[in-house]
Amino acid sequence: MTVFSELRMRPATAVRRGWNASTTTRLVLAGVVMFILLLGANLATPLYPLLQAQLGLGSLGVTIAFASYVLALVAVLMLAGHWSDHIGRRAALVLAVVLGIAGSLVFAGAGSLWMLCAGRALQGIAVGLATGASSAALRELLPSRPEWASRFTLLASSGGVAAGPFIGGLLSLLPGPATTPFLVHCVLLLLLLVPLWLLDARPAIRPAAGPRPYSVLAPRRPSVAQEAKGAFALAASVGFLSFAVFGFCLSLGPGYFSALVGTESRPVMGLIAGLTLGASALSQLFPLRGRFLLPAGLSVLGVSVILMAAAAAWHSPVLLLLASVAAGVGQGSAFRLVFNELATKAEPARHAQVISTVYVITYLGSAVPVIGLGLASSALGLETAVTGFAVICGTAALVLALLSLRSVRRA
Repeated sequence: MTVFSELRMRPATAVRRGWNASTTTRLVLAGVVMFILLLGANLATPLYPLLQAQLGLGSLGVTIAFASYVLALVAVLMLAGHWSDHIGRRAALVLAVVLGIAGSLVFAGAGSLWMLCAGRALQGIAVGLATGASSAALRELLPSRPEWASRFTLLASSGGVAAGPFIGGLLSLLPGPATTPFLVHCVLLLLLLVPLWLLDARPAIRPAAGPRPYSVLAPRRPSVAQEAKGAFALAASVGFLSFAVFGFCLSLGPGYFSALVGTESRPVMGLIAGLTLGASALSQLFPLRGRFLLPAGLSVLGVSVILMAAAAAWHSPVLLLLASVAAGVGQGSAFRLVFNELATKAEPARHAQVISTVYVITYLGSAVPVIGLGLASSALGLETAVTGFAVICGTAALVLALLSLRSVRRA
């Protein structure tokens, strides 16, 4: 089938011999699409102080630009999270890559806050389309290894988010610091589009039938099977909390970190901003195990977030770095467990929809609390607002740790 016939949800009129890639190659493609899209969506992290100066933005403007990406992503997950179940994984990923190219081009040419928001929104739509499709594709390619499928999904997503700030900082050292990173990203996506287009796609898991095939793409009320509701609630809670921390690191974090560390180097700011997410990604490669790993991971996350704020009061860059790494390890270990539990309980025919639904709540953690943090920083100052934010997030993580400990002991 061609991409166009997949989008029409009808068999191709002519036989097309595509690239019959191996399972390993398909695994790599599914993961790389997610990685590159999320990398591009986070290239701007170390550039926000530069964009603030160029466009005259305040802390609230930065959080609005950041939140426009998250809100667009969430809207797509709610309205179109199930699309890849019907049009096929390849077609959904091709759409995501094309929209990712458009988003980077708009952001590269942005001369105002609304253009920044438009570029970020297009990036959010692209990531939203790819999230369910990539996760479901990995699950289908590893039917007997659901834990590995979940691990690859989290590695690709957290790895892309972690690498984006550092690579954005490095590319900003080239001429045109606010545009070059996004033009390079466009080239990467164009190169990625070629193998996706040539791939001999596998049929959709729930192909449309009847005279009105597009009716299956209509928005649906989020639903989760009864046996998966407990796992869904836990995964959504842990996801919301951990992405609230990530949202801070990727939006107002660079300004906060640069003041504490005493540097305006964009690569250094990007590296520190991505430290928590990088540690989370590495925890997928070297997973910890144990009966009490979930409450332990949440406890480490809670204490570490509070210490990240304490580092400013104690003027300790070393404590900031150590707490950032520890927060990532705690988050990565906890989220891997709850995400894998949900993935194994989700129905195969609705896997993309269920994963997209949990990511709706998860990504809202990167928007709602961060907007509140932006408002608080405008009124109270950045350091005071971050301290309050850290105490709230840390306390919530410790409460979740206690609840999960009770569940483990009862099991």
